[in-house]
Amino acid sequence: MKTSLKTEWPLHVLMLPALAVLFIFNFVPMAGIVIAFQDFIPSGGGLGLFFQSEWVGLENFRYVFSMSDTKRVLVNTIVIALYKIVAGIIVPLVLALLLNEIKSRYFKKIAQTVIYIPFFLSWVILSGILIDILSPTGGIINKIIMAMGGESIYFLGDPDKIRGVLVISNIWKEVGYNMVIFLAALASIDQTPYEAAKVDGAGSGSS
Repeated sequence: MKTSLKTEWPLHVLMLPALAVLFIFNFVPMAGIVIAFQDFIPSGGGLGLFFQSEWVGLENFRYVFSMSDTKRVLVNTIVIALYKIVAGIIVPLVLALLLNEIKSRYFKKIAQTVIYIPFFLSWVILSGILIDILSPTGGIINKIIMAMGGESIYFLGDPDKIRGVLVISNIWKEVGYNMVIFLAALASIDQTPYEAAKVDGAGSGSS
């Protein structure tokens, strides 16, 4: 144990800057939780306000939970989070399985790139694109709906549809990253049993 520490101490020293950054940006800000229990006024005074603000205990929480919209906000948060988790696993997995079955490497790379591109774009850019697509007046989706005889839908302002918009937009941005992870896992599967099965005459339609 002592010998390994003597030989590996330079590696531990190299970890110190990363640990310092982690501590400063991830753990130190957690001290701000105290604001939730104070009558905190952010204007003027700087960090001294943490110690000068009046302590009110759970009064802020009582105020929030007494508001009429609190229940709706909590329900929407939980439901949207669950939808994102479930869809964030199923959709990338299905896409990875489909891409894994494509024989053409050229088409496979193009499809993978197109699906992966939104992951590298910021939410600001994607939000602008989404607003243009779902616009009730000039959006392509509503143009198609109206061309088919339907009425324009205000997707971003309809309480019944905004959940789906948020979930789909999140999938649109994040699906590429998770899909690549699943593809890497599929690529690591040993192909020997499949090749042996083909030699024995097995096929996709065999029972």
